Amino acid sequence: MKNKKLIPFEVIEKAVAGEPEAVDTVLRHYTGRIKYLSTYQGHINDDIQDRLKSKLVEAILKFRFDR
Repeated sequence: MKNKKLIPFEVIEKAVAGEPEAVDTVLRHYTGRIKYLSTYQGHINDDIQDRLKSKLVEAILKFRFDR
């Protein structure tokens, strides 16, 4: 039985390699958490949301499996 809360390893590998569809899949997976973290006084701050998304993409592309 697979855990639906986890991103498949193959998708992570493709995202680290820079495949746009895989990166988008990872972003969609974390959309709820990003919205939660960018909420201030009951409203979503678009600037914070965009910054969190860009930081996630940056971290994905910098990630290395060889460490």
